[in-house]
Amino acid sequence: MAGPLIFLDPDSNLSLQDQVRRKLVEAACAGAFASGRRLPSSRALAQQLGLARNTVTLAYQKLLDEGLFVSRERSGIYVDHDMLRGLTSVETVAGGRDPAPDSHWGARFKTGTDGDPASRRIPNWRQYPYPFIDGVFDASLFPVTEWREASRQALTVTDIAQWATDSGDADDPMLIEEIRTKVLPRRGIQARPDEILITVGAQQALALISQMLIDPSVTVAIEDPGYPDMRRLIADRGGRTVIQPVDDDGVLVDRRLDECDLIYVTPSHQFPTGVMLTQARRDALLKKAAARDMVIIEDDFACETNYLDEACPALYSLDRDGRVIYVAGLSKVLGPGLRLGFMVAPAAVVAEARRLRGLAVRHPPLNNQRTVAHFLAMGHHDATMMRLGRLFRERRTALRDALNHYLQQSVAIAPVRGGAAYWVRGPSHLDVKSLAVEAERRGVLIEPVGPYYAGGEGPSNIFRLGVTSLPLDRIREGVAVLADLMRDLPGAKPAFPHAPEARLTGEALHAAMSGAVLLCKTVYGDPCTIELLPDGRMTGRAGYANEDCDVGRWWVEDDVWRRQWRQWSYGEIASFVTVIVADRIGWFDTNGRLVDSAVIRRADAV
Repeated sequence: MAGPLIFLDPDSNLSLQDQVRRKLVEAACAGAFASGRRLPSSRALAQQLGLARNTVTLAYQKLLDEGLFVSRERSGIYVDHDMLRGLTSVETVAGGRDPAPDSHWGARFKTGTDGDPASRRIPNWRQYPYPFIDGVFDASLFPVTEWREASRQALTVTDIAQWATDSGDADDPMLIEEIRTKVLPRRGIQARPDEILITVGAQQALALISQMLIDPSVTVAIEDPGYPDMRRLIADRGGRTVIQPVDDDGVLVDRRLDECDLIYVTPSHQFPTGVMLTQARRDALLKKAAARDMVIIEDDFACETNYLDEACPALYSLDRDGRVIYVAGLSKVLGPGLRLGFMVAPAAVVAEARRLRGLAVRHPPLNNQRTVAHFLAMGHHDATMMRLGRLFRERRTALRDALNHYLQQSVAIAPVRGGAAYWVRGPSHLDVKSLAVEAERRGVLIEPVGPYYAGGEGPSNIFRLGVTSLPLDRIREGVAVLADLMRDLPGAKPAFPHAPEARLTGEALHAAMSGAVLLCKTVYGDPCTIELLPDGRMTGRAGYANEDCDVGRWWVEDDVWRRQWRQWSYGEIASFVTVIVADRIGWFDTNGRLVDSAVIRRADAV
């Protein structure tokens, strides 16, 4: 008997058996199998799908075991419509239908209309070869073995008896204790159990705070650039905003805060620039909050960066007046699927947040809470964060080195402390929106920064590059593709005079380079000095304390200058057409594009 046409997705992560089962359930929910109509036989469906009959048979058997389908002796398999009654079609649940054009619902909404959440990512980012997107993670990072072990512990009879019963609005006490004793001390925070609330991700914590503390009478200061979804939460509550600029030391603390009731900050790793709030600014902010009776919302969204570099204390740990509410998530690698975060605040704040949370979700699933508790208790969280810290540090360094190698003349990156993304500033003529569109066509995903600014339009030449989403061995190649694109963009002209008569060749080139000292800067702003010795050796020192050093060799061949470092520039031979104008030296590739430049001096003149 013919049934609805079923297609399987060759790119799905589900097994063939699970795909067959899901498609049959979708068809049944959508009413494709009328009452009294027999389903296709396992042989017929297997032939239609090009599968082994056993795969379809097992899918049918599972549906029979679940009671959604029934088997009638000598007749076949049928949908049990009594079991399906009351179920909504999968398409409707997934939001697959657009509202009718004349829908009256829009006028009834009492919420804001400030666009889509900025945190949305294109769903197929994993299919791009070079996704430099921060905050999403390649699958290799998830601690599969450790998570399975924690899950097994949470599924023991004893544990099930604890989390499967109705706990009202209480969180899992084991998870509260693990956060209190394992996670918070790393941020310098001491808290009682009644000062901690588990939330459905850090985003729910921010939503609860907004619901508790913001209305049209409240003024909230927010970083600029900053977190767009927090701006939307404030707008939804009718609150007024004060846009507070961010510089290399973090958010400014000045008179603009004097009339504010709250300030939302990301001090340990500012979102999205990555700068860290200095201790002087932290002290000034806490002093200002006390003087103006202001509440500080501290979003430690990337608290795992504590494992990347030297730790800094949370604002909450420095607060002596009970003015700080601390929000964090439980590892971004685990977070996207689990959606578990937490809030630390005075007990009265947590009690009210618990009440509001209970009106919506009671509490995050207790089985997930217990699994995370075991994950923490067995040391897997610390081990995972240390592993991620090492990997992200390696990837961040690889990104920095690739930018320095391929785009030294085109971009500059702000120094960051921790984190896994760079805030990249291109030349003034760069249109990042156009660059992002063309880069996507070449398989490179970058992130324009406009949405992070309050006006929706940030500097046109700035973008972000992150490394949580692609393996180490693809970073260099991705930057090389981006560099080729940037050099080919309209207006990408080298800011260096390149007259044909200024090119050096042969003996003149060798004489000019022998004994020269080259003074330049890295893409991340550190000074760099290169000495070219007459015997063909060269030495390099970079950093404000000459902490990064290397040696190599140089020579002239076929009228081009060649160099090879032992470690820098990947230890590869580089060849340049060389131009010297006054005290400036420029190196060009064979297409006439400027690759690098420096100030050139003689050793005896330095």
